[in-house]
Amino acid sequence: MPNIKSAIKRVNTNEKRRALNVSQKSALRTAVKIADTALAGTEVETAQAAFLAASKKLDKAVSKGLVHKNAAARKKSRLAKKLNALSAQA
Repeated sequence: MPNIKSAIKRVNTNEKRRALNVSQKSALRTAVKIADTALAGTEVETAQAAFLAASKKLDKAVSKGLVHKNAAARKKSRLAKKLNALSAQA
């Protein structure tokens, strides 16, 4: 445990940020997983809503620095590809 006041503060801030990042990353993964399962189904409307929610979470994660922008773009692209295939099928 640090003795210096600023180091103690830094440890506390790091712990708060880490907890926030873990929470946001978990919510992101959940949104992507929900979108993936919705896109595997047959409901186009639900899949589209889930895709929009997931892409919004991905964009927000990029702006916060949680996920690299190329990784987010890749995930969004794969989800969009599935959405387009589902829309064409319907």
